[in-house]
Amino acid sequence: MTTENSMLSIKNIEVIYDHVILVLKGISLEVPNGGVVALLGANGAGKTTTIKSISNILKTERGEVTKGSIEFEGERVENLSPNDLVKRGVVQVMEGRHCFGHLTVEENLLTGAYTRTDGRKAVADDLEMVYSYFPRLKVRRKSQAGYTSGGEQQMVAVGRAMMAKPKLILLDEPSMGLAPQLVEEIFEIVQTLNQKEGVTFLLAEQNAAIALRYATYGYILENGRVVMDGAASHLASNEDVKEFYLGLSGGDKKSFRDVKHYRRRKRWLA
Repeated sequence: MTTENSMLSIKNIEVIYDHVILVLKGISLEVPNGGVVALLGANGAGKTTTIKSISNILKTERGEVTKGSIEFEGERVENLSPNDLVKRGVVQVMEGRHCFGHLTVEENLLTGAYTRTDGRKAVADDLEMVYSYFPRLKVRRKSQAGYTSGGEQQMVAVGRAMMAKPKLILLDEPSMGLAPQLVEEIFEIVQTLNQKEGVTFLLAEQNAAIALRYATYGYILENGRVVMDGAASHLASNEDVKEFYLGLSGGDKKSFRDVKHYRRRKRWLA
């Protein structure tokens, strides 16, 4: 992907935890303004670490970006605080939703507007906007978030991010722990927010099949490196991706020995 019209540009970053554990090994990626980009890979591939590198919350987990650069709208941001990034329009929805269980649904949503300075009316208008996309939340607005379903909590987490007036939402594993029908509903809402509200998305997702249906571009990570990238439609139709990330195979089923040989050769790097 070219850097022209990029909202987010990551160039050759390395991330180390506890001063010794190298997790990301030269990741580079671009997120275009108005795009939906998927970050794919198995558990432990480095997706969440990449997301946390952008939102700059690695230091809370004894991690740091030791090489490379992260640019948002053309400016280096890897040394900004998470709070400053939110003010600039970069908002993360963390894996596992992380709602405030003791607060109501509406109180959770309003916490997303904490950094805003544009007045109560603007916040109230955006709250109604969120309810228009998540009508179920309006019904449950007085319920404690901790007593809502997993799907409703994911909606709260995305709605709370929208209350911060984001330009870019970093969405980490939105399908985790949700029934397939709810996963579809969440991704439909992501697509609508992208198309109608102009929000750009970078989503880390283990469920490659659904992510590639809704994304415009994708990167596949393995062991802290990007091993393949391309238009989502191209990745979804690629035989290697179909076999090893979508669980599909166009030919005879390979044995475990064939799979190990395939992984050693890493044909996708040729």
